[in-house]
Amino acid sequence: MKCEILKKSIKIFLKFGFKSTTMDDIANKMAISKKTIYKYFKNKEQLVDESLSFFHEAIHTEVTTICNKGFNAIEENFEIKKMFKDLLQNSGESPMFQLQKYYPETFKKVINNEFAMFKDCISQNLKKGIQEGLYRNNLNINITTRFYFSLVFSVHDPNLFTNEDRTINQLEIDALTYHTRAIATKKGIEILEKQLEKL
Repeated sequence: MKCEILKKSIKIFLKFGFKSTTMDDIANKMAISKKTIYKYFKNKEQLVDESLSFFHEAIHTEVTTICNKGFNAIEENFEIKKMFKDLLQNSGESPMFQLQKYYPETFKKVINNEFAMFKDCISQNLKKGIQEGLYRNNLNINITTRFYFSLVFSVHDPNLFTNEDRTINQLEIDALTYHTRAIATKKGIEILEKQLEKL
């Protein structure tokens, strides 16, 4: 039951917001009593924290699966982007920044976890792309990893981008395109153009 609550809760939080979603909302949508939720979680803060950890593990599993499928480095990034689109297709526009505002401690933990996971993922992708001749071989792996991580998270900042600019999905594609063009070889640009045509 705890696993089911975590699964359903994160979907509800991402769709309706961490602040506005109540324990009553989750209980009603799951057709269970609020008492059942409190059997496993002492308060909403704990539920938010654990549901995000649960979600993080699910993402890590999905990313690892994609990385083991044999895509080239550029295809791999687009597959990961597609996976995020599918996972977050019903979410609000800026769940991360709502989390930052109302649950700062959980937000810090999420950012640290995300960076730890994506640092390895991005670094491995960069090394793979260099070996495949798709990325320039003079890249600073550490700096490029941090640039891309910062770029991806910046598109979720409502102080920088609004719905009037582009959708979150399109902004993420723009960020990935910008990142790839900045580091790609001529061969890499050709593969990038093919990926963009598919979109």
